[in-house]
Amino acid sequence: MESGKQKGPAGGFDSTPIPRAPPGYTVKITFHRATNLPVADINTISSDPYILAQVDTGLVMRHKEDPPLVLRTKTIRQNTNPEWETEWVLANIPSSGFKMKCRIYDEDPADHDDRLGNVHVDVGPINENWPGIKDQEYPVKKRMGSKRAYLLRSLAVCFGKVEHMNGHLWVSVEVLGKTQDENGGRAYTIGPQYWIRHYSPLLGRILGQKTPGENESSGTGKPGASKYNFQANQMQLRGPVPDAMYHRYVEFKPFVKAMFTSKGVRGYILSKALHHQHARVYNFDSNTEYEVFQEPCREFTQKFLDLVHHDQGGRIFTYVLTLDSLFRFTETGKEFGIDMLSKHTMHSDVSTYIAFSGEFFIRRLKHKYREPPEEGGHNKAHPPDEISDGPPNDEPKKDPGYYELVIDNDSGTYRPNAKLLPELKTFFEHNFPGLHVITLDCQADEEKMGEMKEQQRERKKKEGDHIVYTQISRTSSMSSSDVEELDRMEQAGQMSERHLRHTIKREAGAKIDAAKFHLKDYKPSKNREGWRGSKHQPGQDDEAVKTARENHEQAGEASTSKEKKEDSR
Repeated sequence: MESGKQKGPAGGFDSTPIPRAPPGYTVKITFHRATNLPVADINTISSDPYILAQVDTGLVMRHKEDPPLVLRTKTIRQNTNPEWETEWVLANIPSSGFKMKCRIYDEDPADHDDRLGNVHVDVGPINENWPGIKDQEYPVKKRMGSKRAYLLRSLAVCFGKVEHMNGHLWVSVEVLGKTQDENGGRAYTIGPQYWIRHYSPLLGRILGQKTPGENESSGTGKPGASKYNFQANQMQLRGPVPDAMYHRYVEFKPFVKAMFTSKGVRGYILSKALHHQHARVYNFDSNTEYEVFQEPCREFTQKFLDLVHHDQGGRIFTYVLTLDSLFRFTETGKEFGIDMLSKHTMHSDVSTYIAFSGEFFIRRLKHKYREPPEEGGHNKAHPPDEISDGPPNDEPKKDPGYYELVIDNDSGTYRPNAKLLPELKTFFEHNFPGLHVITLDCQADEEKMGEMKEQQRERKKKEGDHIVYTQISRTSSMSSSDVEELDRMEQAGQMSERHLRHTIKREAGAKIDAAKFHLKDYKPSKNREGWRGSKHQPGQDDEAVKTARENHEQAGEASTSKEKKEDSR
């Protein structure tokens, strides 16, 4: 590891080369459909199934902690006979074949996802003349499935709601040809390119993050409350990422290694917290958006610009690029800060190795056919320049040629090597056709980078959303009265900017106060008289208590009447 030869903590850029192997084959896997899946929701007598597939090629990895090849299909709502028709194209599958494990889950945003069963697909030796697997049926193994889900399925069979207990998954595998790589030592995802937009109304309320340009109708003809949503994004880019992009977490504190390896009590707790945080931010539910493109194209670039809201509000984003070209990012800023845990660690889901990480932002150009000003083009950029025909007064332009992506390596968790920025630029230009890409070194370009980010923040003060904090709810839903109260407080200027930890402390304190208040009014019921002993029967004192309460009320009324007479005198 190169970073180990330098002064400073271990980690960062790792120069370990990809093990040599003959070029493999490009393979397309298709998940068609499933039948007779167990019932996970008793209310709908149905499930919300999706597949989490993992492929093991048997290739030697650079490091034993390198993440596996995985794919998550979209969720099919309320269906025990779902049809996905999801394709997955992988490169450099060795001639010895591969093993694939498909875990089928029921999506449940309010709780943990129940596993509905596993399917194993073992593919033996392959070559260009291999006939492939065409729409083959595989049994869903129940052993690792949710006992509750299969109990509900059995009850549904008993009552005639469904006919069969045994589920099946249909899969196809096809060899598309030889992978045109010099070294076949690494398998990777080619496509298709998909994007996923995750929404979290709860986090949006906590952080005051509103959905740009969307207002709910109040039903009275007046503008309603803006929708509060924290948005997280994933985009599967076309692989492979450049070979040299290989970075390990940096052990800048003694507890960091324990956190990434889950060693010890402290490390286990921190790792668990980050995994949970990742799952909450990249939460899948009925509002999650999912779309597929067959290859990088200008429409794919336009979707990226849509996910980052073009150049509206001076936004800055934190990103992580995984070893399998999955691009994850959310908006960042002081209101999105995490006291103890790293944002990049959360985005990577505590991955030991990633390809690259840092921050980026979008700026709009005045002339789309000219180079950006950073590259010597006679052009203006917004910000810092004021340019018409765009936000905040007009609709944003859709043509990617009007925008530049300014991306850096500002990540203390992985500290990507600045010498790889030219390769990062080429990679993003290939995946986002038509977009201008500018790279900055967080050390060599520190002053310039700081100035440009400050311009973004100043623009956000003028055009961006105002931060409105609210208390945490146990669910992501908000009542209409909550919305009205937040609107009133926002208009009155009563909602001050606070850090996330203050919001959580305030909510915890409110719950404790509420519990104390309810305890004051607590009265034992018939079911809670066991403490008085077995000889005291439930309800034994009901008549006596009733008589005492009536006497007390009569005495109170008499006292009140007497006081009124004295006051009248």
